[in-house]
Amino acid sequence: MTTTQQQLQHLYWRAGFGPRPEDVASGLSARKALRQLLRDSEKFELLDSPAMQYQEPFTPIMAVAPAAGTPQAAMVTTPDQTTTASATAVKPLVGRSALARGRNQPPLLRRQDLTAQQRKMQNDNIRQAFYAMNTGWLNRMATSPAQLREKLTFFWHGHFACRVRRPDAALHLNNTIRQLALGNFGDLLLAVSKEPAMLQFLNNQQNRKQRPNENFAREVMELFTMGRGNYTEKDVKEAARAFTGWGYNVKGEFVFRENQHDADSKTFLGRTGNFTGEEVLKIILEQPRTAEFIVTKMYRFFVNDTPNPAHIRPLAQAFFKSNYNISTLVEQLFSADWFYEPANVGTRIKSPIELLAGIKRTMGLQLPDDKPLIVFQKALGQTLFEPPNVAGWPGGRNWIDSSSLLYRLQLPSVLLKNAEFNVALKEDENDLKPQVSKADRTFRQQVKTTVKLTSVQTLLAETAPGQQAAKLSEFVLQASIRPENLALIQQTADKAPEEGRLRTMVTSLLSLPEYQLM
Repeated sequence: MTTTQQQLQHLYWRAGFGPRPEDVASGLSARKALRQLLRDSEKFELLDSPAMQYQEPFTPIMAVAPAAGTPQAAMVTTPDQTTTASATAVKPLVGRSALARGRNQPPLLRRQDLTAQQRKMQNDNIRQAFYAMNTGWLNRMATSPAQLREKLTFFWHGHFACRVRRPDAALHLNNTIRQLALGNFGDLLLAVSKEPAMLQFLNNQQNRKQRPNENFAREVMELFTMGRGNYTEKDVKEAARAFTGWGYNVKGEFVFRENQHDADSKTFLGRTGNFTGEEVLKIILEQPRTAEFIVTKMYRFFVNDTPNPAHIRPLAQAFFKSNYNISTLVEQLFSADWFYEPANVGTRIKSPIELLAGIKRTMGLQLPDDKPLIVFQKALGQTLFEPPNVAGWPGGRNWIDSSSLLYRLQLPSVLLKNAEFNVALKEDENDLKPQVSKADRTFRQQVKTTVKLTSVQTLLAETAPGQQAAKLSEFVLQASIRPENLALIQQTADKAPEEGRLRTMVTSLLSLPEYQLM
């Protein structure tokens, strides 16, 4: 049987990025804390800053658009020669975002049109914008009161996995997801499907009448809505025809090009008509299997890696009847008695982002220079805005291998005790800086940090020194600590100088394998 404190901490880890000491000391029940999380996440705030804005480091000359379907066509925003009077631009969902403001910026030129020095400068500026987006979001995860909205944004970031070269397009997609993360899934699906970043990533800019490209249509069904086995190859082909003409223009706006759209009759999931892309998405949402697929994926992420049909079935039915209301779904999920059962507490491996954001949030950790946070993510196997493929990160036990576990266990000493972090990052064929030497990919240095342990100290104020390790372990760990480990940590703390005692205890607890679980 889990205690009230364990239930509260469990909720804060799963519905957010971990509890702060003051959250545990609040005395709230899990049910009241959930209501507070929902209230605090009602407000939507853009992720944005000047550092996230990409700027060309030189005056560009307008390039000629490459032929559709070539690798060079990927997200090259040049004047679209195919746009006609019938093209319809759709106002972006997030009008004030970086992408909207960035539409007045010069277009990103093709690499082959640049000198080697210009390519390097362009790559560096793109990389800096992505670094600012990455660390800015990680810091928001650790500090935002809207914990539930940011956690849902993180979930959908993996569900609607997308990786593009343009920082402004990636950020606009992220803010669109953030705005609709707790709203209606149908609205979210439609908005994401019309994002230039997603249309480019899944090749729908090249999807035209009589020359359909099936990639976007296939992934919408396989990964975003119904799951494999619930449609046929014929359905993929017909859906691809419905999405012909969906693309984006030089300003980074969704555009429907009527002259490229296949308006003939289509048969999709047993229904026949002159379907548009919007109508295909509507038909997908009318399938109960879609609700079951989404709920199952959310169950794996928020509850347990092993789906329980007895839990999922009623949630999926309610989700379908609610017309895909995400807020209602998560409230039901986090309110269920089985959510707090021992089998679901302290049993999920933290993703690298949850691990990093959790340490920052629970321990008030700050870095004067956030760049090492990128190194940690790359070393641990999860970098924000850089999913490995359209299926996103596999999660679960895939997070742990011999090298990543070693880095995970070293991380607390690096962040709290000024230990040196030494890692040779893997070469990434999709990186903006490929084919660099191992020496250039090696990070070997101490990382400067500040840690605010005052609230942790307050949590232990009424606990005798000899019992503080046990009390602290109840807050830091969601999994039970082995008695021999607890005794060892208490002994180490007793030997430490008074001024470093608390930090020593915290570091020791965070370095345990049990801390990898939430």
